Amino acid sequence: MTFWYPRTATGRASLIPAPPWHYSGDLLTIEYRTDPARVRELLPEPLELAPEDPGAVALIWADWQSCAASGEELLDPVRAQYKEAFAVVRCSYRGRTYSRCVYIWVDKDFAIARGIHQGYPKKLGSIHLTRPHPYGPAPRIEAGARFGATLAAADRRLAQAVVTLREPAEGNGFVNGHPMAHHRRLPSIEKGGGLALDELIASGAASFEGGTPWRGEADLELFEAPTEELARLEIREPIGAYYRQVGVVWDGGTLLEAKEDS
Repeated sequence: MTFWYPRTATGRASLIPAPPWHYSGDLLTIEYRTDPARVRELLPEPLELAPEDPGAVALIWADWQSCAASGEELLDPVRAQYKEAFAVVRCSYRGRTYSRCVYIWVDKDFAIARGIHQGYPKKLGSIHLTRPHPYGPAPRIEAGARFGATLAAADRRLAQAVVTLREPAEGNGFVNGHPMAHHRRLPSIEKGGGLALDELIASGAASFEGGTPWRGEADLELFEAPTEELARLEIREPIGAYYRQVGVVWDGGTLLEAKEDS
């Protein structure tokens, strides 16, 4: 059966295949503190602020190669390669702390389709980040290496950063270190009909592997834009910056609660 639209006899035209989905990527993570009230306004009921460090935010740039179980997309790179930038906060649900993606931009349509299924609020954007390389002028993964990252959407720059690596670390931050708590919502086709789908779900990596994380300092700027609100998560205090190469498998989630009539 075809997993996603368009539904055809062969399924070859489907925008995305069925999970599991496999990812290999470079992550540039910048953590900082904002006004907890700005985080709270992005948490619909029944989610609450995390009890510890409620204003913590992670802004993450990622350069991905991804594929389904067959791996065939890796040999047709236009179907495998994409970049994204996303903002993550933490929240609490029934006494447990979760991570939650509140804004995310990607540069490929198949990534948006996966986000709809997973509850990520994905939009199209222009995302760039420096790639490491062991030769030439590109930075190595070592002390003193400098990485740049930019994010734009609808022709407006939303964020830019320069990260300078200092030393190896035990991890690449704490804000994005929990299972994700997301909402999957779909308005009814009938005017005034509320939501045809209203689910709170949890999901995370079915498996994970990663290289040595590096930490350092970041120079991060956020910019106002007519149709975006990332800058509302204003930077009040830096926490840290990290670089890591990872491999992740995603293979479904868990329903936390659902509303039948919204």
